[in-house]
Amino acid sequence: MKVALVIILMVLAALFVMIEVGLRSLFGFGNPPIYIGDQQIGYLLAPNQRTRRFGNRIEINQYSMRGAPIEKTCSPSTLRVLLLGDSIANGGWWTDQDNTISSLMMRSLRAANISKYQEVEVLNASANSWGPRNELAYLQKFGTFNAQAVVLLINTDDLFATAPTSLPVGRDRNYPDSKPALALVEVFERQIRKQKLIPELKAVQNEKGDRVGINLEAISKIQALTRENNCEFLLVMTPLLREIGKPGSRDYEITARQRLKDFTEAQQITYIDYLPTFNAIKEPKSIYQDHIHLNLQGNQLVREKIELKLLELLGHGTPH
Repeated sequence: MKVALVIILMVLAALFVMIEVGLRSLFGFGNPPIYIGDQQIGYLLAPNQRTRRFGNRIEINQYSMRGAPIEKTCSPSTLRVLLLGDSIANGGWWTDQDNTISSLMMRSLRAANISKYQEVEVLNASANSWGPRNELAYLQKFGTFNAQAVVLLINTDDLFATAPTSLPVGRDRNYPDSKPALALVEVFERQIRKQKLIPELKAVQNEKGDRVGINLEAISKIQALTRENNCEFLLVMTPLLREIGKPGSRDYEITARQRLKDFTEAQQITYIDYLPTFNAIKEPKSIYQDHIHLNLQGNQLVREKIELKLLELLGHGTPH
């Protein structure tokens, strides 16, 4: 009887180890990207991380950017572009490091052999659910990294983004502040256990006042910072999947979009709205990962127009 019990326990232990190793090696559970709180920015990805989620590589450098380590400043022979954004720019767990918009841009610009520059770097300062105020606070804290151009990539929802807060860090399962003891623990937390409410978040989410106007003001301050640092500034917006085709954007979104368009004209901001571009695609679902995030094909489409406009702004014409 004791021998049988020992055998059963050994089998269960072996099964446990196999499941744990499988969850880690195949899916990356047990090693999620970690976040840290910040009083002004709200939160950032913790610096100096490397992990792999569902086969996709994720690397975060010393400045909480998605990418390899960098020097704070670059040489005059380097073309440096700073991409600011939320999860669309970041790419999240569903995008391999090489397939983020910034990586695609960097490879394409390097292949263009732009005269004057021996090297090209496209930095990616982004995090899930950041809005213009988070991105402004990041710039205020870290600067523009000697970039010749800053690209702010937003989506329609960002026009209604609330104030930066660190409340989700360590309390929302999507913003962990430490590694779980086991991959099985993470699976339980993510797939089985119900997410605990964060009562204090309600006040943030119910922020009063003209949110669109507040976020436009943040964009204006980003533009001012780029001018102070002799950077070209490019504003880019992608639509939600439901905005494409009919019935199209909701009334409040149409109003906010028009405000943004009027604002960019008044501020003389170079602006790319991808809604017309995406509306021309026969199967718009083919470029989306979900209702808001883009897949590799969508990232390529966004990369192409940004790159062409950047080269125009920087006075280098069409790549060859």
